[in-house]
Amino acid sequence: MSGLLSGKTALVTGGATLFGRAVVAELAAEGAKVLVADIDQVGGASAVEKLGMNGHFIVTDVTSDSDIQRAVETAVSKFGSLDILVNLACSYNDAGSASTREQWQSTLNVNLISAAIAGEIARPHLKKSGHGVIINLTSISSKVAQVGRWVYPVSKAGMVQLTRNQAMDYAPDKIRVNSVSPGWTWSAIMDMLSKGDRKKTDRVAAPFHFTGRVGDPEEVGKVIAFLASEKASVVTGADWAVDGGYSSMGPEQSVPAIPQLEA
Repeated sequence: MSGLLSGKTALVTGGATLFGRAVVAELAAEGAKVLVADIDQVGGASAVEKLGMNGHFIVTDVTSDSDIQRAVETAVSKFGSLDILVNLACSYNDAGSASTREQWQSTLNVNLISAAIAGEIARPHLKKSGHGVIINLTSISSKVAQVGRWVYPVSKAGMVQLTRNQAMDYAPDKIRVNSVSPGWTWSAIMDMLSKGDRKKTDRVAAPFHFTGRVGDPEEVGKVIAFLASEKASVVTGADWAVDGGYSSMGPEQSVPAIPQLEA
């Protein structure tokens, strides 16, 4: 690795998931010390197991301001600073148009509100860093309508706008804020739905992605590491499509449509 993040400390919410662990590993591989904040104690411990003194896990409910405060303070006390915040914690509690008020509130609380609160709690430390970075995990779902999905896409669309707002208001503190919108990416939810069948998952995803497959979480992690580094020092307020071309593909997909008129 190139050591893009040597000397920096990152806090990753939701870092205990399959997706989150890959992001944590990429940040650490680039030299960052990483604190994982997650409600999953077993997964969180696993995420930092191989990082030794450069990793730490703290049980964190991102819907609790005091838990977020404790996670931020732990990162600073253990590693000496906080330079990077990755808001990755996520809920998929979505029943489409039938979603209850509780589902709306709980999902927005985890996905959107927690990212806003975490950014504000981390802000003084990111400012002190002199090169603070926030990266919000959004989704291709933020940009398009998807059958039977309402709450999750709305929460992710909100995160794209939150990113712009944070980028503007935090700019005087020299804090850059960007978001990353993955396409279909191998994750716990896809592992569960496909019963662990990656080949099937790639096959289903192929028509919607130029790359003909789902992404690997490590691939998304590499983009996050880049955005967190000084290599991206002029990048802020942007939403990065890390989606294998999903968001560029129109409804005709990659099948020639015009020739069908001549058939």
